[in-house]
Amino acid sequence: MTSRVKDDQSDAPHASATRRRRGPLRKNAAGGRTPNPSPSTSLPLFAGGEDDESGVRRLYTVAMMAAVLDVPQAAVRHWSRTGQLEPKRRADSIEWFDFEQLVAGRQLARLLGSGLSLREIDAGLRALAPGEPAVAARCGDRIVVDGRRLSIRNGDRLVGSGGQLQLGFYSEGVGAAAEGGGHDPLAWRSVVGRIEATAEHEESEGPTCVAELLDLAADLEAAGEFVEAAEAIRAVLQATGPSAPVVFMLAELLYRSGDLTAARERYYTAVELDADHLEARASLGCVLAELGDQDLAIAALEGVLHQQPDYADAHWQMAGLLEAVDREPEARRHLEIFVSLAPESPWADAARDKLHAGTTD
Repeated sequence: MTSRVKDDQSDAPHASATRRRRGPLRKNAAGGRTPNPSPSTSLPLFAGGEDDESGVRRLYTVAMMAAVLDVPQAAVRHWSRTGQLEPKRRADSIEWFDFEQLVAGRQLARLLGSGLSLREIDAGLRALAPGEPAVAARCGDRIVVDGRRLSIRNGDRLVGSGGQLQLGFYSEGVGAAAEGGGHDPLAWRSVVGRIEATAEHEESEGPTCVAELLDLAADLEAAGEFVEAAEAIRAVLQATGPSAPVVFMLAELLYRSGDLTAARERYYTAVELDADHLEARASLGCVLAELGDQDLAIAALEGVLHQQPDYADAHWQMAGLLEAVDREPEARRHLEIFVSLAPESPWADAARDKLHAGTTD
């Protein structure tokens, strides 16, 4: 079975980056958006920097992780939220991951690429390592898939949940998922019904239902079903009231479904709820640019850069915006900062090519 996420692999420096980009944002190497640090020349190397310079420089944002792993950013965010990936650093709404987490992410991406849904992976890993999602993810290279079940290889044996020894007919490595898998197209309706009922009648079950609904929304987004995922997120908002992270999720889904005007308004709402939600502010800038409001877009991204100058993705996006309005020297400066901050980024080679082209013109 072909992976269900392969039609949605154009995620670039921002959670809702897609092939739909137009105007200056199409100049991005991976066709997507980025958040933005500030145009300062004396910047920390990456993510606030520590003594080990090389280690700091190898940190990856959510967008970088998604691009390297070839999965939707929704999947990376889901794995972070459920504890399967553990950010090395956090600053406001931004998360950075180190190389160890990238390796663990590759194994999770391998499972997702087999046709399993995010929730099926969660359930399988919980069965293999109860209460230790990060440990299970780090053992991903030993995990074997047979149909919808996961087992872990221990020497020449396969061990299932609860330590049960499995028979030898399990496939080697990750095999094709069984036909008929994937999410139930009606499942989100039943969960939406549960969350609405919980909001009205069973307040004590709220957190469980909300988590279930968020998981389902991530699965639907990873499968490219943005409208259904947005309905699930709206149900969360109905049950819990507005919060910047959930409103941001809805804005991203509206963007990816092609409703840029509605996405812009939701990004504004997320920023109003939390002025420090830098991803929402950066996304707002990118959507404003796509809607033709270049000056407002640059101002929004400059604000993000002022608050978080080591957000490498943002320099990449700002460079594209400045290039589009013929501010080449400033665009070049942001490209230089981007390469300095993230020399191993998936877009670093494209940035170097642009810089090299500028020196040979």
